[in-house]
Amino acid sequence: MPNSTDYIKTFLTETQQIAQEIDQHAISQAIDILQTVKNDGGRLFILGVGGSAGNASHAVNDFRKIANIESYAPTDNVSELTAWVNDSSWEVTFINWLKTSHLKPSDMLLVLSVGGGSATTSLNLVRAMEYGQTVGAKIISIVSRDGGRAKQLSDVCILVPVVSAERITPHAESWQAVIWHLMVNALT
Repeated sequence: MPNSTDYIKTFLTETQQIAQEIDQHAISQAIDILQTVKNDGGRLFILGVGGSAGNASHAVNDFRKIANIESYAPTDNVSELTAWVNDSSWEVTFINWLKTSHLKPSDMLLVLSVGGGSATTSLNLVRAMEYGQTVGAKIISIVSRDGGRAKQLSDVCILVPVVSAERITPHAESWQAVIWHLMVNALT
């Protein structure tokens, strides 16, 4: 285990590397889509699990308060979330929530995930994105690793570069916050 000074230097050096490598064009495209959603009076549904669920809750606050976009996260209502899980399954929880919210083509999904989902992981996110596509809603994802299914299902996938196999999750979740804060403030 390196001493804390070495670890801090390594982590911050990796953060600088991500800042240099991240696709700024993808972020710009996401801002353009968000601006259209805002102009058209669409709603923003922010989906995440684990640490990304906490980020989703924080992002809802910022998109509502600062960017003036009607925004929601299904993980903010634990009673409804657990009722859907209990009565259906975790895999379709977000789809059911989006159906009840009457997701429409003018709306958008913002998916926050470390891996982006696959045939065996984060199926709730994958199914929600597939449903979003059938409705015609826009989908933006902020993910890492290889982008997973989010990369394939999103209109714009902002990929947080992997600069350390040991720190994929902390970098991915930290950069979710950097990117949504950037987008929120670009819309004001």
